[in-house]
Amino acid sequence: MKIFMDTGDVEAVRKVAATGLLDGVTTNPSHIARTGRKFRDVVKEICGIVAGPVSVEALSETAEGMVREAQDLAAIAPHVVIKIPMTVEGMKAVPILERDNGIKTNVTMLFSATQAFLAMKAGASFVSIVLSRLDAVGNESEILVRDAAVIRNNFAFDSEIIAGSMKTQNHVLACLRAGIDIVTIPPELFWQMFQHPLTDAGLAQFAKDWKKVPQ
Repeated sequence: MKIFMDTGDVEAVRKVAATGLLDGVTTNPSHIARTGRKFRDVVKEICGIVAGPVSVEALSETAEGMVREAQDLAAIAPHVVIKIPMTVEGMKAVPILERDNGIKTNVTMLFSATQAFLAMKAGASFVSIVLSRLDAVGNESEILVRDAAVIRNNFAFDSEIIAGSMKTQNHVLACLRAGIDIVTIPPELFWQMFQHPLTDAGLAQFAKDWKKVPQ
């Protein structure tokens, strides 16, 4: 399973990339706004750090507008992927971008398996399902990731499934169990994945015992 960072924080991306475990980045307008920097400057800098896909958002509401915007955004770097909303107009734009322009798309804001199916059928390179917001309204995110993976595998779609909006390691574990292709997580969750109290205790004990060994 690939790991993407869900952030617009360039330094956070740089730090995670230094581990050798980072495969890509997803951004959104809220992430970029929090940086206080110009949009293109942030995206260019992230693209200079990460060799994998970097998703950026198209905000137009019509298919024609999305295509024009995507063409402009894709010129930033060859590995920029365009985030397209799960709307009728968005699904019209996906094949135009993918098939006719060679621009990869990432259909976002998917809250159901049927939405994921439509995005796959439209030909999106990536389909992004949202987990924590579902849990907040009482639905089980683990069911969604399982269903999305089954649909993709049953019909041999080429789309890679991205699971995002994650708050806990349990969300990551659910994706690992389901065979999801990619998780996009905040940097703080990435660092939490390294930690376990028994690991810390074991290392501390080894260090303590090593001091007793004659040198």
